[in-house]
Amino acid sequence: MIGPNDHAAEAPNEEASEDSTPTRLLVVDDEEIMREFLKEVLAGEGYEIELAVSGRDAVEKMQASTYDVVITDIVMPELDGLGVVSAAKDLPYDVSVVVMTGYASMETAVESMKLGAVDYITKPFNIDQIRIIVANAIKERALKKRAAEGEFYKELSRKDGLTELYNHRFFQQLLETEVSRASRYNRVVSLLMIDIDEFKRYNDTYGHPAGDVVLKKLGSVLKKSSRNYDYVARYGGEEFAVIVPEVGADSARRMAERIRSLVEETEFEGEDIMPGGHLTISLGVASYPMQASTAAELVERSDQALYRAKKDGKNRVAVYGEDTKE
Repeated sequence: MIGPNDHAAEAPNEEASEDSTPTRLLVVDDEEIMREFLKEVLAGEGYEIELAVSGRDAVEKMQASTYDVVITDIVMPELDGLGVVSAAKDLPYDVSVVVMTGYASMETAVESMKLGAVDYITKPFNIDQIRIIVANAIKERALKKRAAEGEFYKELSRKDGLTELYNHRFFQQLLETEVSRASRYNRVVSLLMIDIDEFKRYNDTYGHPAGDVVLKKLGSVLKKSSRNYDYVARYGGEEFAVIVPEVGADSARRMAERIRSLVEETEFEGEDIMPGGHLTISLGVASYPMQASTAAELVERSDQALYRAKKDGKNRVAVYGEDTKE
């Protein structure tokens, strides 16, 4: 049942505009003529250019500001280009480093790539080569950023906005997948349906914002008390679900009882108004293929077991098909 405390993750803005911030480049070379030459070539491409006169100067600038690409000479006194590449890895932001080297120092250029440089430019310079390599470095950054954002929004679409557990929609997909896998390989999978006992009393007394705090904390307890490969979801309102692969009804019952006991022992703000002075949960358990033949039937049977746990007095675990009343 979906209640007032049901929160969904906000949908991402699919039409967000591209970042219009100018691309910032830092050119590092101890020879002024080289710095000015590169500045002239790259400024003509529309980049924002800053110059560093040494490796140490470059590191100080990188720590004080942010850059998209750093173009550094390999051979410099005190701190060379390899030192700049290494320092870039320790920055709190991502920066692409391109090194400049003569043909006689190609082994050093290869070493810089192993350290994390994205490409190298050979001397004597070819203007087209400079433009292409820098443009490719920037394009690669944009692609990586887009991929990372895609993964972020993909993950966000799977999560409940309040508890950060899997949401109802993704839970259904996960359960279908696990039941199909169990069917294909002749394995088992169990489902725990969970409901907070007398949650309306708590909401009516303290209000829904306080109820949200309880839901979030309960979600954290469920997550911590489950295995790494179990799937914990917010089913809706004050209902939760845990998909338990490779576990039959008996083991799932023991897991459910452990969760029930842990929740009862957990302190929740204002729980003294609840029956017995503690916030508690009831759990229904069903397993595939012993008690259900499809994912939908598994949900139905575990929900029926949950109803039985509620009917028999709450704060208890019921397994589908078993008489649980004491």
